[in-house]
Amino acid sequence: MNSSLPPSVPREHRAARAAVAVLFLTNGAILANLLPRYPQIKADLGLTNAQYGLAIASFPFGALMAGLAAGAIIRRFRSSRVAVAGTVLTGLGLLLAGLAPSWAALAVTLFLAGSMDAITDVAQNAHGLRVQRLYGRSILNSFHALWSVGAVVGGLMGGLAAGLAVPRGLHLGLSALLFSGVSLTALRFLLPGPEPTEASGPDVHPQGASAKRGAGRLRLVLLMAALVLIASSGVLVEDAGMTWAAVYLSGTLGASVAVASFGYVALVGAQFIGRLFGDRLVDRFGQRAVARTGGLLAALGMGGALWVPSVPATIVGFAFAGFGVATLVPAAMHGADELPGLRPGTGLTVVSWLMRLGFLLSPPVVGLIADAVGLRLGLLVVPLAGGLVMALAGVLSARRVTAPRGGG
Repeated sequence: MNSSLPPSVPREHRAARAAVAVLFLTNGAILANLLPRYPQIKADLGLTNAQYGLAIASFPFGALMAGLAAGAIIRRFRSSRVAVAGTVLTGLGLLLAGLAPSWAALAVTLFLAGSMDAITDVAQNAHGLRVQRLYGRSILNSFHALWSVGAVVGGLMGGLAAGLAVPRGLHLGLSALLFSGVSLTALRFLLPGPEPTEASGPDVHPQGASAKRGAGRLRLVLLMAALVLIASSGVLVEDAGMTWAAVYLSGTLGASVAVASFGYVALVGAQFIGRLFGDRLVDRFGQRAVARTGGLLAALGMGGALWVPSVPATIVGFAFAGFGVATLVPAAMHGADELPGLRPGTGLTVVSWLMRLGFLLSPPVVGLIADAVGLRLGLLVVPLAGGLVMALAGVLSARRVTAPRGGG
């Protein structure tokens, strides 16, 4: 990736870019190590599907509660330090979750881990944007692609540990130690100094001033709601792979714990490919066409797997779903940031905040459906999310998307 860089990029900026990439990869890996252990945790604690879903929802609930504090913490302690400290604390929280002796302990530890993960996520994105401004072009998508790589690595590590019956404490302790060490090593290469304070003026969005006066409030609310639903659909599909893929494959379809881990690995691996090529696809076909096609792939792929259930078909179905939703969250964020009638950054903040509700509501909703009529029908939320994206994609731009001046 660095081989294509222009020679004008200083070495310290390239080092900072590599360090941020390491943080994203580490963040994906440290969480994904726990996911293949979920079926064993559920069985060991004797949880129903609804209880399990509620416990898992503690993670996004913690993220939702802590997300608003991230900005103040970053301004006080710097995004670099907060990202690394958050990684260490997230690993500790996930270790404690793996050792939880009861439903309440599982919920509390996942709440704490989710809180730390949300702060880590904001901090590493903030630092990535600092590096991006120095580059003068968009590089943030490459960081998110590397998060997917980390998630695949972590999922494979967790699946192997589960298949070999490695004790959860040993496995998750080594994972936390390894990735905490990697993030601490990356700290020395991140950008020095405090966070920059950027003034938002009319020159940032020159078209915004005139558009603000012409946009109706109701139309603005409806556009925002559609963008939130698009982003939440992507989040819901991703959560279905994180929370339920291993449980469905091992519990309903009878796959071994090692094979069951490939459901999430397939989803995140395909999501990585989608993110890797997403910018090129959007440039060529526009966000609207890419989102509609992605929604169709998720609906048909996972819908077909649930219609004719088998282990191979389900793994392929999760892969189709992951590829289909790869660009949805960036597309919704871009659309929100361009909404007329809002100050720069307001739409992006609202969508980022509200889409966390998808992570919060998805596990208990699917769990309740699974307890009532079976997990196979509960996972119909994935093709339904794909259909919703197809219906709402008209709010996205049909034109070629270009990065703003300055690479922001």
